Amino acid sequence: MSVFKFLKSKTFFKQVAIAIIGLLVFIFILKYWLGVTTNHNQKIQVPDLQKLSLNDVQNKLKELNLDFKVMDSASFNPEYPKKSVIEQTPEAGAFVKEKRKIYLTLNPSKYRDITIPDLNGRTKRQASSELKAIGFNIGTNFTYVSDIGEDVVRGLRHKGNILQPGDQLPQNAIIDMVLGDGKGN
Repeated sequence: MSVFKFLKSKTFFKQVAIAIIGLLVFIFILKYWLGVTTNHNQKIQVPDLQKLSLNDVQNKLKELNLDFKVMDSASFNPEYPKKSVIEQTPEAGAFVKEKRKIYLTLNPSKYRDITIPDLNGRTKRQASSELKAIGFNIGTNFTYVSDIGEDVVRGLRHKGNILQPGDQLPQNAIIDMVLGDGKGN
């Protein structure tokens, strides 16, 4: 039998029809299966989790059949409660499917600690600039001691306590300077 006769035969047309019907059935089964397994057309609106504690977040997301993962802690923000949510991904109001993870950034419980540098012998201006650059605030309560250098740093204090290089204080702590008066020997 030649190829052209076979292409015109009933057997060939039956096989083509069976193949097309089989392909269509496979496509419909696949579409139904994907719709069921991927929760097609299901939408859960992500709640606003900002300023909530982890216990509150867990309870709220459990009700909605969502999960969460803590990604990081940001810099301390005094406008938010300690260890509360600062940011979330996806954002509040977005639509997701069930069992989706919400990624959270938390507010630390306090400012991070910063090491006190050795500023002895630096000018008041240099020391102020360096302390501000690393995150401290400069107090207005300057103490002057007898020293040959005028406005030269001879020590640092925090709440009346003498600070040594290498000590650690929380960021935004107020540091008072002990300065030379320029009248000493």
